[in-house]
Amino acid sequence: MIRFENVSKRYDTGQDALKQLNFHLPKGQMAFLTGHSGAGKSTLLKLIAAIETSTRGQVLVDSLNLNHLSKRRIPYLRRNIGIIFQDHNLLFDRNVFENIAIPLIISGYSDKDIKRRVQASLDKVGLLHKEKMMPLALSGGEQQRVGIARAIVNRPMLLLADEPTGNLDPKLSREVMQLFDLFNQVGVSILIASHDLDLIKTMKKPVLQLEEGCLAYNGLYIQKQREMEY
Repeated sequence: MIRFENVSKRYDTGQDALKQLNFHLPKGQMAFLTGHSGAGKSTLLKLIAAIETSTRGQVLVDSLNLNHLSKRRIPYLRRNIGIIFQDHNLLFDRNVFENIAIPLIISGYSDKDIKRRVQASLDKVGLLHKEKMMPLALSGGEQQRVGIARAIVNRPMLLLADEPTGNLDPKLSREVMQLFDLFNQVGVSILIASHDLDLIKTMKKPVLQLEEGCLAYNGLYIQKQREMEY
């Protein structure tokens, strides 16, 4: 599903965000991306979503080489990728239903299909009864669930999450991770960037650990238990 071949990313400032990364996330796999602040986690996710382009090496998503992807085809790639942010990125002047419907409206779905898909997504995250509420009337955990519902409404093959539990308490964090696990069980590939090492350990999923832009570890457990700079 995701393959990095000797991938490096250098910004115009001269900063090397990523250095010669090699890894493969198989289709249907769920994995965690961890590392200290500034290790390159967000940059890696942006490369997968074609928000950034690599300086060297090849980034492949579902066998599609993103280095050769024209700007015209980027929107089609992103229709198959759900992206979840720590700060939700909800529109506070739209209700829950309208926030989730945005990707479908952009894609040109009919009103009937939009209603069916939005309600199905809300049902999966346990918020079907709150579709008419405004985001500011929801708790932080509920807002994050709305963000997840919006990410899955297009039924993507791949979910990318950047610190999705960073603003949540431990109980809500576990509930959000359980949602991701349920999506993974029906075949969705998932890559989650997270600082929460204790929560990652409980999930027992593969871990990619970055250190200063390099892949320090790729395996089932977090290799280093020393304090990490957050």
